Amino acid sequence: MEKKGRAIKDKRYEDKHKEERKAKCMVWGTSIPREKAEKINEFLKRYGYTKVELIQAGYEELLARHDTDFAKLKDGYDDFFGFEEIDKKKTE
Repeated sequence: MEKKGRAIKDKRYEDKHKEERKAKCMVWGTSIPREKAEKINEFLKRYGYTKVELIQAGYEELLARHDTDFAKLKDGYDDFFGFEEIDKKKTE
């Protein structure tokens, strides 16, 4: 009986905070082929990554492909680019 009471209490809490959760987070209901999903899950488990980290890393990688400045920062080369400007001014 305790289990049932707890489930009712949890359900009330979830219903009460549903809008708050929806405003804070987004769930994407998407799917990929099982074989690929199993390989991804195996990789994540082996290296200790979460699916959220996978999405964030993938997003950053795609941003880097389209935003050169971001790619420079991401790759750690941003400190060299200041020198390019200094060298350019010296030759002018």
